[in-house]
Amino acid sequence: MKQESGATHPIWEDNISLPTTDHLRENRKCDVCVVGAGIAGLTVAYLLAKEGKHVIVLESKSIGGGESSRTAAHLSTALDARYTNLINTFGEDGTRLICQSHTRAIDKVSEIAKEEKIDCDFTRVDGYLFASTRQDEEKLLKELEAIQQFGWMDVVLRKECPAGSLTALPCLHFPNQARLHPMKYLAGLAKAFIDKGGEVYTDTHVVDFKSGPVVTATAKSGHAVSANHLVVATNAPANDKATIMTKQAPYRTYMIGLTVPKDVVPDALYWDVQDPYHYIRLAGNSAKDDGDTEILLVGGEDHRTGQENNPMKRFQDLERWTRTKFPMAGEVRYLWSGQVQEPVDGLAYIGRYPCDFDNMYVATGDSGQDVTHATIGGILITDLIMGRKNPWAKLYDPTRSGMKGAGEFMKYNLNVATQAKDYVTPGEVEDPAQVMPGTGGIMRDGTNKVAVYCDQDGVRHKFSAVCTHMGCLVHWNNVEHSWDCPCHGSRYDPLGRVVTGPARKDLDPLK
Repeated sequence: MKQESGATHPIWEDNISLPTTDHLRENRKCDVCVVGAGIAGLTVAYLLAKEGKHVIVLESKSIGGGESSRTAAHLSTALDARYTNLINTFGEDGTRLICQSHTRAIDKVSEIAKEEKIDCDFTRVDGYLFASTRQDEEKLLKELEAIQQFGWMDVVLRKECPAGSLTALPCLHFPNQARLHPMKYLAGLAKAFIDKGGEVYTDTHVVDFKSGPVVTATAKSGHAVSANHLVVATNAPANDKATIMTKQAPYRTYMIGLTVPKDVVPDALYWDVQDPYHYIRLAGNSAKDDGDTEILLVGGEDHRTGQENNPMKRFQDLERWTRTKFPMAGEVRYLWSGQVQEPVDGLAYIGRYPCDFDNMYVATGDSGQDVTHATIGGILITDLIMGRKNPWAKLYDPTRSGMKGAGEFMKYNLNVATQAKDYVTPGEVEDPAQVMPGTGGIMRDGTNKVAVYCDQDGVRHKFSAVCTHMGCLVHWNNVEHSWDCPCHGSRYDPLGRVVTGPARKDLDPLK
């Protein structure tokens, strides 16, 4: 089991050579400024650079240092939102376009990898949505009916799952899916972008956005980039308070990597329809293993960010489930968690950001389809900036009403409202001395809540526990060693510095 400094360690971080970049040291001007150097940000930057645009990318961490390094990298048209739901919300024609957009995204990743000679372990595999109970089998039949309703006849019901230990019940067979190594792909994508004249500045945390005929992104250092167009391609939109964040919810999702005997588990993508659900794939060439074993990646056990008191139990539950389904599995070599944004209607928000001017764009709401939604974002935003019509634009429009998923919209925002109770509850500790080295805890100080972190040297650091995004109280995550906001998913490192937006400002330090 690999871990670093108490934090989880994704398999994708092993031995990856990323292009070397520097932080922003002066004011710059360009055609397009992109905030976020994950798959979405670098895809749109690369595609626009190919169109002859001068593009600058700003990233608060390293290339792929956010959620792109934590994706399970299933490239799939078997959408988590389920076609039975999508067809009810977007109709047959809309759902057909949704399916086509994800199909095009997989093809686009393949094209880019081939054109730029990116060795990223891209492999076409089949996918299987399997039933664990008779009730699940009924869900599969309804899903197949919805799929056939909008005209996709390639998906069929199989009596048996290729991985026999998973289930003895039927499964839906989705052909021509794919998997890859996301960080190898990002490294190649970044190099190709830079070779085309693009600029990437890492360790550059953007703290302010100014709209207008010329848009400006200002870094914490005070230096700024001015551009004709601005694209915010972060996991949660760093420029947003409530316009989009009230229409999506952040979830932590967990993954483990275990050894299995080679050639025992058929190479494919697998998903169940349980709640919480599970997803499975082989790591392939992404993990070199000695002997006669390979790495099986299993994920799931999702929950709302900042709303789980014992995240380690999620790993334990995931391992227990895996050993039930794969009795041949060996030791756990990797474990990590990531964060996904679930839109109320199951579809990402990609396009022009709702503001006074039409030159700001956003890509968020991955809904578990990280790589394909990111690539759709690159294709769609490139078309919008280049003035081309795109058949997906209306579907993914960020201005669409949250009432398309009215039930989920109410549930998401009622959940946020209930977090206000944290202001009147007692603290987890009564004295900073109760917080042990390497851990954090919330303490009440009069009418205030204080976040206390004790470092490995026994020095205790105190911050306001109030999230700087919209004022909810953060919770300590003892797996990722971070302060997580249960409302909109902002996350801070142990010393209160922003790790994940939508917050842009660090927690306020206290004496």
